[in-house]
Amino acid sequence: MLRQIQVNLVEITAFLIFILVIYFMKVSEGISAGIVFIPASLLMFNTIFISILIEAIPFVLIGVFIAGIIQVFVSEEQLKKFIPKNRFLAVIVSCIVGALFPACECGIVPIVRRLVAKGMPIFAGVGFLLTGPLINPIVTFSTYMAFGEDLRMAILRMVLGFIIALVIAFVISLLFKGNQLKKGQELSKEMYVSKPSLAERFKHMFQHAIDEFFSMGKYLVLGALLAAFVQTFISTKAMLGLGDGIVAATFVMMGLAYLLSLCSEADAFIAASFKHLFPQTSLLAFLIYGPMLDLKNTIMMMSIFKFRFVIVLMTIITFVVFGSLMIFHRFI
Repeated sequence: MLRQIQVNLVEITAFLIFILVIYFMKVSEGISAGIVFIPASLLMFNTIFISILIEAIPFVLIGVFIAGIIQVFVSEEQLKKFIPKNRFLAVIVSCIVGALFPACECGIVPIVRRLVAKGMPIFAGVGFLLTGPLINPIVTFSTYMAFGEDLRMAILRMVLGFIIALVIAFVISLLFKGNQLKKGQELSKEMYVSKPSLAERFKHMFQHAIDEFFSMGKYLVLGALLAAFVQTFISTKAMLGLGDGIVAATFVMMGLAYLLSLCSEADAFIAASFKHLFPQTSLLAFLIYGPMLDLKNTIMMMSIFKFRFVIVLMTIITFVVFGSLMIFHRFI
């Protein structure tokens, strides 16, 4: 019985969330009629939860459609030609491609799963995973605008983020050789249709995109639920009070970036609101760490990659981001 609950934990959670949404819909009718009272904190929790979903779902949709295109139109042979055989060059190429690819941290996960399942080395997948949400034209422009049309912060975010992503992907290349996907995430032979007509290929593309959306969507809902809970019931002011000194301030801003789970296209505006409280190094920690790792993309990665790999990747990201910023602090 307990094992069945553990195996179906996500499905059970999704069902409970569905019941909760129905409950809120019914209760909202009562609120409108003035016969039901809901605590302000619960209303705020509901608002934040819906906001996160509305913000993330368009990017997830883009991601699953790209994953569907990769599944149907990109063969393993084409992918092998694209990725250099040299490990160091493969890391650089994957980070550059990710940097040119506008995707948020939620939308990039299904794309990387499809690429790794197709045969992309895991370290190249990590490079793509890290730079995609962090370094792209949309994020660069939003950072530039958020900090009062100041190019310096935008350039520091892009350059330092790229260097940090290179280091992390290279460390992963030394530690992991296999694809690190969980069982059941690999592609079976029958999933790839060798010579279908164009109409059939488009049909398969949409089918894969729909499957991918429902596969990833339940983890997005769970992650958004947790992030909304943290934002509602954990005091940000109390956390900011812990940030005395550059080391503590950097840790606090990394913790905030992880827990708040903001979209990388919008997080610069939140970081800019802290610029009178924290040094630029800590703000950069917030801007670089959040797109690489947050609460909701952790849950999504846990669903497709092996547990040990995700834990090691999270540890390496945390130490490399923090260590790099401490090294570059005097130059920032």
